Amino acid sequence: MLQLSQSLVDRPILSLRTNTVVATSTTPIINPNNLKIEGFFCIDRFDKKKQLVLLYQNIRDLMPQGFVVDDHEVLADPEELVRLKRVIELGFELIGKPVVTISKEKIGKVSDYAAEVETMYIQKLYVGQRLLKSITGGSLSIDRSQINEITSRHIIINDLVQLTKQPLPATPFA
Repeated sequence: MLQLSQSLVDRPILSLRTNTVVATSTTPIINPNNLKIEGFFCIDRFDKKKQLVLLYQNIRDLMPQGFVVDDHEVLADPEELVRLKRVIELGFELIGKPVVTISKEKIGKVSDYAAEVETMYIQKLYVGQRLLKSITGGSLSIDRSQINEITSRHIIINDLVQLTKQPLPATPFA
């Protein structure tokens, strides 16, 4: 099932063991190499100044009330996550990232994305177009298969197919 980015941030993290809120998710940790949400930065309920990380594999369930985890102990200090150190240091932000085609045509900026909650892979990007194009064409939905490359400055997608507006042939009514 796909979930929009707004339904994944600022969510309570609930403990099965204590049946209480143990933290609140703040921002996703996105790996730009494979567009996977590796986890979420969280604010600890017990020490508000302490930033912790909830890894996606520690999420037992995603409910309307929030993320469900076994216990508070699954939340890790970012310094302890050696394998994710480089991804965390990148601080990759997807929302607001410019989108261009291979032929350098500017498409717009990422306004939202949808992730598959089972695997946490980002499947769709929603791109807000410039004002003139948005009046005539609306916003774009880009599937992950259309993404060619992700750089620190922009996302490069395959060239868009331009539909030529040809008049329909006249057909006589029977």
